[in-house]
Amino acid sequence: MDARTMKRLNDDLTVSPQMPIEALDHIAQAGFKTIICNRPDNEDPGQPPFSAVKARAEELGLTAVFQPVMSGNVQDGDADAFAKALNESPKPVFAYCRTGTRCAILWSLANAGKMPVEDIVKTAADAGYDMSGLAPRIAARS
Repeated sequence: MDARTMKRLNDDLTVSPQMPIEALDHIAQAGFKTIICNRPDNEDPGQPPFSAVKARAEELGLTAVFQPVMSGNVQDGDADAFAKALNESPKPVFAYCRTGTRCAILWSLANAGKMPVEDIVKTAADAGYDMSGLAPRIAARS
């Protein structure tokens, strides 16, 4: 697992693009307790199915959560489910999707009303994700 692809949003959440199954060993060794997958199975050819990710994660003592979200179609209910998974899962959490952007969007929307919009946008930007276009939607959820 290339540490440059792992983007820390806060003490509780790091997001990443799709990783190979073998990267779960590194993720567990890095101290993560939960994996959240925001990719639907079969989104891309060659993508490991969540069942395989979950099996390996559980062998390593990690909690594995499957919350598939269609790329470009993040709904408020998806953000609410992501917030619930973050709140109820052992921390820290490692979430992934195709590029990490979906996870960052979910986190941004999940934090609406909990953090100022500017802080959400800045935190995401510091991790390499531009959420400025999402600011009105974040504000509307506040």
